[in-house]
Amino acid sequence: MIKTIAIQGMTCAGCRKTVEQGIDTIEGISKVRVNLASGVVTFDAKREIPLEAIQGVLAEKYKVLDKSYASSVNDLDSVNNTMTQETSKLKQLRPLFLIFTYISVAALVLHRTDMQLKGVMLDFMGLFYIVFSFFKFLDVKGFTSSFSMYDPLAKSIPMYGWIYPFVELGLGVLLLFRFKVYISLILTIVILGITTIGVTRVLLNKTKIQCACLGTALKLPMTEATFIENAIMLLMAVFMLFAQL
Repeated sequence: MIKTIAIQGMTCAGCRKTVEQGIDTIEGISKVRVNLASGVVTFDAKREIPLEAIQGVLAEKYKVLDKSYASSVNDLDSVNNTMTQETSKLKQLRPLFLIFTYISVAALVLHRTDMQLKGVMLDFMGLFYIVFSFFKFLDVKGFTSSFSMYDPLAKSIPMYGWIYPFVELGLGVLLLFRFKVYISLILTIVILGITTIGVTRVLLNKTKIQCACLGTALKLPMTEATFIENAIMLLMAVFMLFAQL
C-alpha cells in the first residue's frame, strides 16, 4: 500500500537524498519519493509504519508532522505551508539587506574624496563577489546541492557548482585591483545571466527552495530579492562594459 506523510525541514537536494535514504532503511518500506517543494513524502509500505519509527531514522532537523497520514496531498500541502510560515519573508531576508547595505557603504567610503560613479560600481561589484564567496566557502558541499536546484549550468555540470565560489572570489579580486576588468565584466554577465534564468524559472513556478547566494550558513528563501540582487549586478556589469569601450 502507498503511504503519504509530510516532513518539515528539507531545504535542498541534499536534504531530500538524506530523507529518502533514511526512510528507505525501515523494514517494509520501499520506493521512497520526496517532493522537496511541498514537503510531501510517499512510499510503498507492506505494513503500518508508526510515525515514531520514521522520526527515529531522521535527524532532529526533520520533523514528521502530526497529521502525516492524511487523505490527500492537498491536505498535506496546506499543513506544510502553515508550518513553514514561521517567520516573515522580510525577516528572513534581513541578512541579505544588511550585507548589501554594508557593501554599498564600503564602496562609497572608498571613494569619499572623488565620488566617481565608475569606481564606486567596480568596488561594489568586487566586494559583492568576495563577501558572497566567503559564505559559500563555509559549506561548499551544501552550496553545490542548493545551487544545482535552480542554476541551469550547475544542474548539467555538477563540477561547476564546486568551482563557482572560486570564480566569484577571483572576479572580486580582479575588479578590486582593476585587472582584466573587461574580461571580468563579460564573465559577470555570462554567469549571473545563467543564474538569473534559473531564478526566474523558480519564481514563475512558485517553487519553494533555498537560495544559495549566501551558501547554507544563512537560510534564505528564494524570493524576488534574489532576482533583484542579480539584476543589479547585471545592470552594473553592462553599464561598466559599455563605459570601457
